[in-house]
Amino acid sequence: MKVKDVMHERAEYINRDRTVREAAEMMARGDYGCLPIEENDRMIGMITDRDITLRVVAKGLDPNVTKVSECMSKGIEYCFEEDNLLDVGEMMASQKIRRMPVINDKKRLVGMLSLGDIASKARDQSLSHEILSHVSH
Repeated sequence: MKVKDVMHERAEYINRDRTVREAAEMMARGDYGCLPIEENDRMIGMITDRDITLRVVAKGLDPNVTKVSECMSKGIEYCFEEDNLLDVGEMMASQKIRRMPVINDKKRLVGMLSLGDIASKARDQSLSHEILSHVSH
């Protein structure tokens, strides 16, 4: 089974210079838990709802002026839509990654793969269980 068979096909990214408020609004509109951060047409990190809560709200920062680059998780793991789901799932488990951007052969963002996608759509329920248990611990 390939990543494209289970991934969530809607995905967006946000530029590193945009505000946390803009990111939160995009996340709310799209019902996303995270957004990849881009700079010069390259993914450089990820911002999650948890990042916003812990790195902005809990610290009393103003989301209207705080840039996503100030609170993002730096670095990013991604996979290709044609990758084998088992291989990607094992990588997610070993690196404790819950969501992963999916790109095509032209290196364009085409979707997101989440643990929920694997759990609900993967035909092999033992794979799904194994991946979920490794990431959750």
